[in-house]
Amino acid sequence: MKEYRLTKEGYEEFIKEREDLINNKRKEIAERLRDAKNSGGDLTENSEYEYAKDEQAFIEGRIEQINEILSNYIIIEKKENKELVELGVTVVVRDVDKKRDKEFRIVSSIESDPEKNKISDESPMGRALLNKKIGDEVLVKTPEDTKRLKIINIK
Repeated sequence: MKEYRLTKEGYEEFIKEREDLINNKRKEIAERLRDAKNSGGDLTENSEYEYAKDEQAFIEGRIEQINEILSNYIIIEKKENKELVELGVTVVVRDVDKKRDKEFRIVSSIESDPEKNKISDESPMGRALLNKKIGDEVLVKTPEDTKRLKIINIK
């Protein structure tokens, strides 16, 4: 069985998401299916019914996926010693060339969410930053170019 590494916050987010899917989204989909059925006509030609069925399948699949994660997880504890970039820490980096600072949280791949500045420890940037200290510079290859980042702070 695969073991999933989670931060404490990531674990709590999965619990909340599962509760929302089970207690709210399932009910919403059931109502939409019922309404689509009651609208009459042939269900095979009812696009709202088909769309709701697809969404129901997605929700059930996501619940199953979260249950799998929550049945085989380990919590990665944040260390009090914040000298190194590790899973679970927030790191502030400066793009040396653009002279802009950016803050990222290093999380496991199942928690990553680039829109929320949560980057995976398995991503090119995450791998480059891991086990580095404040003041270290790293090179991160992206599809567009190579970025030079300097670690400013570890929280």
